[in-house]
Amino acid sequence: MRVPLSWLREYVDLPAGETGRDVAAKLVDAGLEVETVEQLGAGLKGPLVVGQVLTIEELEGFRKPIRFCTVDVGRANGTGEPQEIVCGARNFSVGDKVVVVLPGAVLPGDFAIASRKTYGRTSHGMICSGDELGMGDDGGHGIIVLPPEHEVGTDAIELLQLVDEVLDIDITPDRGYCMSMRGVAREAATAYGLPLRDPALLDVPAPNSYGYPVKIDDPSGCDRFTARTVTGLDPDARSPIWLTRRLQKAGMRPISLAVDITNYVMLELGQPLHAYDRSRIDGAIGVRRAEQGEKFTTLDGVKRTLDAEDLVITDNSGPIGLAGVMGGANTEIADSVTDPETGAVTGTTEVVVEAAHFDSVSISRTARRLKLSSEASKRFERGVDPQAAAAAAQRTVDLLVLLAGGTAEAGVTEVTAPGAPRTIAMAADHPDRVAGMEYGRETVVRRLQEIGCDVYGQDELVVTVPSWRPDLAAPNDLAEEVIRLEGYGNLPSTLPQVPSGRGLTARQQLHRRVGRALAGAGYVEALSYPFIGEGVFDQLQLPAHDASRQVVKLVNPISDEEPALRTTLLPGLLGALRRNDSRGSHDLALFETGSVFRAGDRPGVAVRLPVDRRPTDEEIATLNAALPAQPRYAAVVLAGAREQAGWWGKGRPADWADSVQAARALAVEAGAELVVRQGQYGPWHPGRCAELLVTLDGVETVIGHAGELHPRVVKAMGLPARTCAMELDLDRLAAAGGEALRAPRISSFPVATQDVALIVDASVPASAVEAALRKGAGELLESLRLFDVFTGAQVGEGKKSLAYALRFRAADRTLTAEESTAARDAAVALAGERTGAVLRGA
Repeated sequence: MRVPLSWLREYVDLPAGETGRDVAAKLVDAGLEVETVEQLGAGLKGPLVVGQVLTIEELEGFRKPIRFCTVDVGRANGTGEPQEIVCGARNFSVGDKVVVVLPGAVLPGDFAIASRKTYGRTSHGMICSGDELGMGDDGGHGIIVLPPEHEVGTDAIELLQLVDEVLDIDITPDRGYCMSMRGVAREAATAYGLPLRDPALLDVPAPNSYGYPVKIDDPSGCDRFTARTVTGLDPDARSPIWLTRRLQKAGMRPISLAVDITNYVMLELGQPLHAYDRSRIDGAIGVRRAEQGEKFTTLDGVKRTLDAEDLVITDNSGPIGLAGVMGGANTEIADSVTDPETGAVTGTTEVVVEAAHFDSVSISRTARRLKLSSEASKRFERGVDPQAAAAAAQRTVDLLVLLAGGTAEAGVTEVTAPGAPRTIAMAADHPDRVAGMEYGRETVVRRLQEIGCDVYGQDELVVTVPSWRPDLAAPNDLAEEVIRLEGYGNLPSTLPQVPSGRGLTARQQLHRRVGRALAGAGYVEALSYPFIGEGVFDQLQLPAHDASRQVVKLVNPISDEEPALRTTLLPGLLGALRRNDSRGSHDLALFETGSVFRAGDRPGVAVRLPVDRRPTDEEIATLNAALPAQPRYAAVVLAGAREQAGWWGKGRPADWADSVQAARALAVEAGAELVVRQGQYGPWHPGRCAELLVTLDGVETVIGHAGELHPRVVKAMGLPARTCAMELDLDRLAAAGGEALRAPRISSFPVATQDVALIVDASVPASAVEAALRKGAGELLESLRLFDVFTGAQVGEGKKSLAYALRFRAADRTLTAEESTAARDAAVALAGERTGAVLRGA
């Protein structure tokens, strides 16, 4: 809602020095959302005057029509002589009154005006259009042609109200009454503590039996319909400048006098209106629901197919208006037409003014279904004051009589459905308890009366809600009104007390540690949507019986191509890697932690819970039973260089070992012992796939895989060559770890290092040798690291040499050479027993 400050001052006597920003601050404190304060005419400097065109000379020899004009501007140019101006517009004639800007003036946008030679003539100024003056859309985009009654030399800045401030307010759905000058003025008057001149307080004649006939077949859809008739309108009457300028400032385009008046009254009072050409109405006006599939052409010339829920205005010929949304093309106000021979002007001379109140839900559904949002529908959706219909109709009639020379017929039609005022019972201290501070009964009553409520009672208040506030329906709504008017900034600030011993759960702490560990290792977190299409399982080469193919499908998916919930994090991560690689980022390391959804053997179907009451415990239990298992997974994907090349070295590409190392890092954070073995599964290369295991309840359990992806998977998904990935079940990893991580104890005694090189069969995995060495070395072993793998003739065909560095340390003493050697020999012996390892060179 755009609110010109000059218009707002008509209803509230704001302080003289109050600026638009000052008013905006007050309205914001009252709970309105003022987005901007627009300064109209900022930088505008005269002279800008009314002129009359004396002569027009058509200049020849140019690509576009050019006219050399002389314009009478009175004494505004200091000489009284006609002003010579070159102009390319053609929508004015000799004798027309126009707006002239003279040399020395500055137009909006810091556009300085000076005499200059153009098209072979010297132009001393400019004849202005509305766009050049920042007036907004007038529908013609041409030169402003003023009514003939304005005197030559008059200051056009004041005449056209070019300097003003406009508040652009974002009206929330519960504040529909503020989609009018009346509503915003009420808020401003309350904020400043000033009286309001309510524009709806008009003398309205009582309804009688000889008004225009109206029949309402659906009182639930239309509970009030007021009709007034005005005859003898001048079809050539034009909207005055003050009316068109207020419409333009409010963001509406002037169209014709009758339409402009209805739009003006809608902006003023918040009541949408419609004017019908009475000569085009066939019989009585009716209100009913549309027939299914009924056709109707709206004012915009579009033929629309109606639904049985749509509310329509009718006459004997059928629909003539889409109630609360848009009128029909068959009864619109006719444009004035001048006969070229006789000069007679024809057009609409009789109108029937409609001011009705329609059901907000019905109007909202119609506007959304037809994608036909109008100024009227926006207001009806948010709630229109039903008591304002008669006043709005009277205001429209008064303006038609005043500006178009019409005559108001004595007949007044007002059809209303029976209804009673809405009342709310509320304890007088209820706002105090909601706000956490004491207002007192007097303050509560005063604030409620300021918004238009009638309040009775002492400790228990009975509040009659004003007709323009349909959003007030419960005691909490009334409490909110008191609190906002007293000022949200005055509410006490109280920080909640955190119960001792509470904080992040162990699961939450692990998730944070996992994220920090991966980020510290150079991975970037990527969050993906939890939806997949089942075709991705074929791309990942998962077997037909794989548990990951048992998905939970959504009834209302966002995309038909991805109707299922994910059972693995890899599709989303690999998609992010592919997109980044295609955009030039080739060295990538991404990670994600998140839930996956496992349907199980018998996936349930979720029941629809009621919305008109709280679900029962049994209904909630049934819903929970239908939910799939949702374990939390962690995954990483890598491609390109893992270490960049530079002056420090050659760098290296990411490989399968990096993905395995990421799994080891997560195991450290979880305090779990991770077993890494050679494996083979789905998307991973069979020769470069590691199986990740932990011990749960005494049984080794596979919780994930890591390694290089299969070339066929890489090709199917459009990934970079040698892409690597790791995915594991984070919940199972946490279950295998200790309850709390223990910080390592640093011994002050020196370390004893022993290196061993073992020859084993090429098929023996290094992890098996490592496990045997750890077991055999005993408690003195501090760390074990594989630092070399060698194959060749020196170790024999089908053999490989694995070189390990063993670090021994005791917590209470310095180890002797005999002790460290004995521990090393024990480790080698057990490795030989379990894997057939032999010391190289032995």
